[in-house]
Order: sequence, then structure tokens, then C-alpha cells
Amino acid sequence: MKRSEINQALRAAEAFVAGEKFHLPPWAHWTPDQWLRLGPEGDEIRRRKLGWDVTDFGSGDFSRVGLVAFTLRNGEIATPGEPEAAVKDYCEKLLLCDEEQYTPTHFHWSKMEDIINRGGGRLVIQLWNAEPDTEELDEVNDVTVSVDGVERTVPAGGKITLSPGESIALPPFLYHNFCAERGGGMVLGGEVSRVNDDARDNRFYPPLPRFPAIEEDAPPDRLLCTEYPPAGNAS
Repeated sequence: MKRSEINQALRAAEAFVAGEKFHLPPWAHWTPDQWLRLGPEGDEIRRRKLGWDVTDFGSGDFSRVGLVAFTLRNGEIATPGEPEAAVKDYCEKLLLCDEEQYTPTHFHWSKMEDIINRGGGRLVIQLWNAEPDTEELDEVNDVTVSVDGVERTVPAGGKITLSPGESIALPPFLYHNFCAERGGGMVLGGEVSRVNDDARDNRFYPPLPRFPAIEEDAPPDRLLCTEYPPAGNAS
């Protein structure tokens, strides 16, 4: 992706979130210079990769295949011997989906998540089970999920549409993709889940890169969650 494209996507995302009356933490709006001046007090943000995430999943066509996300809070996988009280075992994100902009088909080996439509248009989610032995797409068997506590069953590849206020629970090994429905505008999606580990807990079908290569054709307006400088890096 071009940096100018990322800048444009983030400007649109910030304006949309503000329009939906959802308040982000102050550091969501920090400039790269402000991140350079941040000391070790910001290590939780850096270490747990909180903040903005813009990706086209290597598609080269962000308007068709892509996602803007913002991680509000996240834990880390528990270390043996670490006191349980020190472990944050949950995550919360915003998922900003534009009309017919797909997040590609994938599942998570570890993460259980609820996907929530918090505002805007309607969110369309497509579902398949994973074959238990091969992890391939099961294109035969029905899929049963919980939608706001109500069990629903759809055929393999079936779709469930969430209006604002509705949510769906997605267990591990359940393939899914999602996009905003045509004609309804951008969706302010939410995710509440177990700890998120984007480096190791995404199984895309077919395989895809989670993070994009960036062409630096413009200075960054905001840093992505993978780009924070270490503490005390200002000259």
C-alpha cells in the first residue's frame, strides 16, 4: 500500500468514528513526532500493538480487499509462572468496514471473538466450518453460531447480516469473512475477544499476508501499531 492511501484511509476512519460519537483514547490522534517523544510509560501500547492497523492483505486493491482497525486494549499470552493477576486475557478492537470492502476468509486457532455492529451500515458475515483434520474449507456441512445469544444455522458459505446493535460469536476454527453491505455506508464494527495475536493466530484461506508492504510516497499522518519507535528515540 502507498502511505498516501493509508493516510487517506485513516482520515476517513477518524471522521467516521467521531461522527458515530465513539470516543478514541487521546493517543489515537498523536503525530509521529509525539510518538518519538513518548518514554517507557507507553510500553504497554508498543508491546501489545494497540492503535491503528490498515491493511490490504497484499491485494493491492484496498477499496475491494482491506480493513482499518483500531486496537483499544489487548493482553498477552500468559507466561508459565506469571501471576494470574498480571495477565490481561482479553482484547477489544474497532473494525471499520467500507461498502463491499472484504476482510478475507480466515479463522483463528486460539481466539474466540464476538463481532459487533456498533453503528453505520449493515455488516455481512459469511461462514464455513474448517475440516477437522486438514483445516480446509468445509463446503458441505451447515454452520451453527450464536447471534446475540440466539442459535442460528446457515448452510456452508451462508451469510448472516448484522444491523447496528447486533453481534455474532465466532469460535476458533470457524472460517469467516465480512464486509459492509452495499448501499448502507461504512460500518463501525467492534470486536471483543480473547488475546489477539495477529502475527501467529490467523489462518487465511487461501494464504495471505496479514500486514502490507508500504510504499513511502508521503509522510505518515499517524503511525500504525507495528511502527512505534522505542522509548526515548527522539533526537
